[in-house]
Amino acid sequence: MEMRAPVFQIRKPPASACGPAAGPGPRRPARVAGAAAAAMSRRKVQQLVESLGRSAKHFNKSEVECLIKLFNALVKRPGQSNSRFAGLGFDRSMFRDTLHSAFGMTDVMLMDRVFRTFDRDNDSCIGVVEWVEGLSVFLRGTLEERIKYCFEVYDLNGDGYISREEMFQMLKNSLLKQPSEEDPDEGIKDLVDIALKKMDYDHDGKLSFMDFEKAVRDETLLLEAFGPCLPDLKSSMAFEEKTFRGNS
Repeated sequence: MEMRAPVFQIRKPPASACGPAAGPGPRRPARVAGAAAAAMSRRKVQQLVESLGRSAKHFNKSEVECLIKLFNALVKRPGQSNSRFAGLGFDRSMFRDTLHSAFGMTDVMLMDRVFRTFDRDNDSCIGVVEWVEGLSVFLRGTLEERIKYCFEVYDLNGDGYISREEMFQMLKNSLLKQPSEEDPDEGIKDLVDIALKKMDYDHDGKLSFMDFEKAVRDETLLLEAFGPCLPDLKSSMAFEEKTFRGNS
């Protein structure tokens, strides 16, 4: 599937107008004020790069700077002004559009869960720090980090378990219904039973994090057992190529 790459050209913010002078005397030239504001902005970006270079450990500083530029370009796209977070971060809809265009994701339920996983402070807005730190795991996470991430995505109600009902809901949402199937729910119930038999080590009818982690370490294909929530290799490589090399 060919990825629709996001637009990477950053729109320049309008130059800020100088207010009236407090007293007599010449006004400060607008270009000087603009240069000072730009220098301050550059300092803030560099401070952010330094900080994220430590917390988003799978990216180097140059890559962090590219991701910050991409974030600014995406949240300031034309047509985003209707969002209450316009210019500040991703709301749920904007983030879903980005996951679809950049990584080909289509499962709305799982994209919303990915949003919640990125949104660490739970304020319904993904800011630049959450964006870079989230992508660090999303694109390059270790197996341990990806296990934790996928479990958080699949734990729909956040109670620390993946229940039988949650498995059924995710599988029903992600599997295509075949026209010949009279009762697809029965087939999905069978899949849930198979998953529990294979992954529920303590036989309590639900998956704890320990169950999920052990199952995935024994068989890594089970990492996305309940639906795709990580990018495939092709779209991940295309995103990195466009972001880190095509935008340099």
